[in-house]
Amino acid sequence: MLFNSVSFAVFLPVVFFLYWFVANKNLKTQNILLLTASYFFYACWDWRFLFLLMFSTWLDYFTGLKMFDAKDKRWKAFWFWLSIVVNAGFLGFFKYYNFFISSFTEGLASMGIHSNPWVLHIILPVGISFYTFHGLSYVIDIYKGRIPAEKNFVEYAVFVSFFPLLVAGPIERATHLLPQIKKERTFDYSQAADGMRQILWGLFKK
Repeated sequence: MLFNSVSFAVFLPVVFFLYWFVANKNLKTQNILLLTASYFFYACWDWRFLFLLMFSTWLDYFTGLKMFDAKDKRWKAFWFWLSIVVNAGFLGFFKYYNFFISSFTEGLASMGIHSNPWVLHIILPVGISFYTFHGLSYVIDIYKGRIPAEKNFVEYAVFVSFFPLLVAGPIERATHLLPQIKKERTFDYSQAADGMRQILWGLFKK
């Protein structure tokens, strides 16, 4: 679902109405709605890769809790590197596997060695860089002692998958975005009008 598509022009007003006029004044309901909307938004591209997003979210949520509760520095480092290696592994596989295989094959061919590489027809999951680095920034902040682990899974999952940031960024630090997700929100007409002006200006520039 592209931001300048007809489907998004329907999706956004529906979410906006439900968020402010149905779930208003209930933070838990608002966050559940944001998470549901974000997963639906992502699934509109390819629902199969939604499970990869969910797994990445669960992995960093779980390792974050384990790191924060660890009494031994070695266990803290273990959970930290587990998150780093798995996330980097998924990102590297989807983004660079065929690139490195092709480059390696071309390098062998330049030396007169011909091979039949095992090239996979890999679809690059949209937004994988953004949600992966969201999660990594979170576990790094916990490891460095900058923030405590988030115990509310829904709030953490919204931080990772928030649909306005999910496929186009920017990458937000947990220290900046998570407190906003955990805080009560009230409708402000002037902010809504300013947001609409920015959306229209963005569409015009697009």
